[in-house]
Amino acid sequence: MNKSELKSFLDEKVDLYNNPNFIDSDPIQIPHGFSLKEDIEIAGFLSATIAWGNRKMIINNSKKMMDFMGNSPYDFVMNHQEYHLEKLENFVHRTFNGGDFTTFIKGLKHIYANH
Repeated sequence: MNKSELKSFLDEKVDLYNNPNFIDSDPIQIPHGFSLKEDIEIAGFLSATIAWGNRKMIINNSKKMMDFMGNSPYDFVMNHQEYHLEKLENFVHRTFNGGDFTTFIKGLKHIYANH
């Protein structure tokens, strides 16, 4: 592929992905639903973590993750009690399960609290 062909290819991809219409059908919509920087970070991170497979399934399961956290991911991460994590145990997305979800929440709390 020469430079001209590469530029044409990349311009085509920009037109395809760099527009609001793409967001509606992509998991990137999940972090776009938040305005607090930390909510965006957590929503994006968790959605990306399960981003393999069918996009519709990824979106649905990402929404479930946000629902489990009361649609306030940062507040949930920082203020959850151990009993709040019990409801996460039923979450499954392919090989990512409730135990993984719980571990990620605890890890994120540690990161936000210490770094």
